[in-house]
Amino acid sequence: MSKLAIPRVKLNFGPMDSAPHKEGGPPSLPRGEAVVLFDGYCNLCNGAVRFLIKRDTAGKFVYSALSWPYGEKLKAAFPELREVDSIVLYDGNRAHVKSTAALKIAGMMPGLWPAMKVFLLLPAFIRDAAYDLIARNRYFLFGKKETCMMPPHENKARFLNEESEEEG
Repeated sequence: MSKLAIPRVKLNFGPMDSAPHKEGGPPSLPRGEAVVLFDGYCNLCNGAVRFLIKRDTAGKFVYSALSWPYGEKLKAAFPELREVDSIVLYDGNRAHVKSTAALKIAGMMPGLWPAMKVFLLLPAFIRDAAYDLIARNRYFLFGKKETCMMPPHENKARFLNEESEEEG
């Protein structure tokens, strides 16, 4: 009886889960376990950041708008991020985007939020289709600020804006 050979296939369920391409590497994590980069002009994104700050009592996350200096440094280290205009989770080694970023952030939150990681089992193209639908319409649905969000005074230390007094 001959054995049936079953090829091994490596499944990739997440986009842009890669190491930096530029020499010198990405910027270091200044504090916290991860950096959440966001569109500072988007009301939905700003609301999500406020939601995270309120619940992240352990201080796992620090925040930067994509247009701030830290966001620009990260985009230089990860060329794939140059066209990204929504959420990014940077854990010190890898940059995660779209639904992967959102679900990994949920996985690091206290309470029942980590249960959301079960959706990482779905292929990224399915998860990201839903994510992209909301992202494409976020300004229409939630509005857009004229200037980049400025860190709330009481949480200023959680933001990586070296020029915190200037607009983003």
